[in-house]
Amino acid sequence: MVRSLWLVVVLTSSVLAAPPDGVGLAKACGTRDGWSDPAPPARLGTNTWYVGTCGISVILVTSPRGHVLIDAGPPDAAPLVLANITALGFKPKDVKWLLFTHEHQDHVGALASLQQATGAQVAALASARAVVERGQPSADDPQFGVLERVAPVTIARTLNDQDTIELGGLTLTVHETPVHAPGSASWTWKDCDANARCRAIAYADSATTISSDTYRFIDHPDRLARVRLGLSRLSALACDVLLTPHPSASRMFERLSGAAPLVDAEACRAYAKTASERFDERLAKERTSER
Repeated sequence: MVRSLWLVVVLTSSVLAAPPDGVGLAKACGTRDGWSDPAPPARLGTNTWYVGTCGISVILVTSPRGHVLIDAGPPDAAPLVLANITALGFKPKDVKWLLFTHEHQDHVGALASLQQATGAQVAALASARAVVERGQPSADDPQFGVLERVAPVTIARTLNDQDTIELGGLTLTVHETPVHAPGSASWTWKDCDANARCRAIAYADSATTISSDTYRFIDHPDRLARVRLGLSRLSALACDVLLTPHPSASRMFERLSGAAPLVDAEACRAYAKTASERFDERLAKERTSER
């Protein structure tokens, strides 16, 4: 699988006259959304790029002094991500920071391989650090028991809510949004063109409350409260353009194709509202099952 992903991207990039835009990405993936389904790279803004798979977002944010990569994809995605970065005309060795949204294998599975290939430093929220350093899922994760181990990585910097990563004029702010996982992080930054016209980009973490079959949130009031906190913070993100780790979660490809508005200052509020309503439905079912 790894070699086939790499070959697809190399063959595709060899005939590209210019990096495809979001329309090209949406068309290339179509209805495919597998974690390892190969996707072409695409420009999402002036300095914001898509270098992931059809099912899992990996976001590259570039600057004259180096680049930042957010998320890594599943374990077999590293060759695809590296080839996509190269196809855009950037050097993987110029990636200085590796960041991520949450500590599950579909988003950090390739992190160790990308760290080795780029030499970049990894930053993580304190709430996610132990998981990615050990490669062992946390027992307090609602999905514990169905999560896979990942290759451990070395963490250079521990982050707290509202900390920033600054590089070459870029400022990326981390927001601790513990809805989907205990260590969930969302990221915001400004994407500005040559005329200083800027859009607020929000790479908002997953907002689904998936769990193992036996887990009930009503039995874990601390976790329930953290979900509520995360949903509140997601709703408050500065958000002209919403990106999500799973493109389908925010209809990313539909919006990139022009079938729905890409720029929407209400997108994060709507994203959090839908997630909150679904969480309320889940809690109601859990309480009903007690009777």
